[in-house]
Amino acid sequence: MVPDALTGFARVHADLVVHDETAGFFRARHPAPGRRVAIVSGGGSGHEPLHLGFLGAGMLDAVCPGQLMASPHNRQVFDASRAVSRGAGVLHLVKNYTGDRINFGIAAERLAHEGIDCARVLIDDDLASDSPESATGRRGTGAAVLVEKVLGAAADTGLGLRELADMGTELVGRCRSLAVASAAHRTPATGRSAFDLAEGDLEWGVGIHGERARRTESRPALDELVTRMTEELLAALDPAAGDSVIALVNGLGGVTRLELYGVARELATGLDRWGLVLERVLVGDFVTALDMRGFSLTLMRADPETVKWFDAPAHTPSWPR
Repeated sequence: MVPDALTGFARVHADLVVHDETAGFFRARHPAPGRRVAIVSGGGSGHEPLHLGFLGAGMLDAVCPGQLMASPHNRQVFDASRAVSRGAGVLHLVKNYTGDRINFGIAAERLAHEGIDCARVLIDDDLASDSPESATGRRGTGAAVLVEKVLGAAADTGLGLRELADMGTELVGRCRSLAVASAAHRTPATGRSAFDLAEGDLEWGVGIHGERARRTESRPALDELVTRMTEELLAALDPAAGDSVIALVNGLGGVTRLELYGVARELATGLDRWGLVLERVLVGDFVTALDMRGFSLTLMRADPETVKWFDAPAHTPSWPR
């Protein structure tokens, strides 16, 4: 299933991407000419449009897709990074999952042996996995999209590797996400749900790989649900009245755009009530979990420079602006 889908993606978007089928990675066909540092990301398939949909000028230089819900091999990451390196280093954007960290780490060591400087930005924005009992820390979810966009625009101006790595780490610190679902995704091979959930129940803090949530509860009305999610996000980010934010209202694969705009309305109303400035908001499917019936909210505290990078042009298969 995954190889066929990747071949199809390459055919559909041949004007924007190049597929190295042997090495197992994609690169941008028309990278930005002013960029000195290459940006590489990747992860398991099944979360589309992440990351392939954000490959191109203004965002990513190369993407390494893994098998379904599985990390890419370190060889893919190494080959992709070497292929797009421009001599000023390679920046890896890595979601905080054990397999991703290990394989991107091995690739970085191999790149260093070849004289290619490499830095990492670890994306760990998921509030539901923010627990002292967690051995690995917060998972990486919706913030990946916002970080890829802002760093991509900054890289297009010619910033260096250390500047971009520091900026990326600071950006991640300004992002938090939270996801809920009323039904799990179905495994394509079997059609079975990743977990069972009773009618009328809700998973609060579900993961994009089907990880069970922090808790299961009765599904509240939409306004109450979004208010509670927003309150948790704001408690973690601690913005002051008058501060600006960028928001991502993200479908997990089984929610209609009509429903997501209803979520966006409740989110915007709540942010107004808290005295925050909603500078930009994206609504749609960006980081999915196959066909999971749920959505996530991501908030990023934003200064004027962040908004400027966010608004910069990007030419990728899935960036909507």
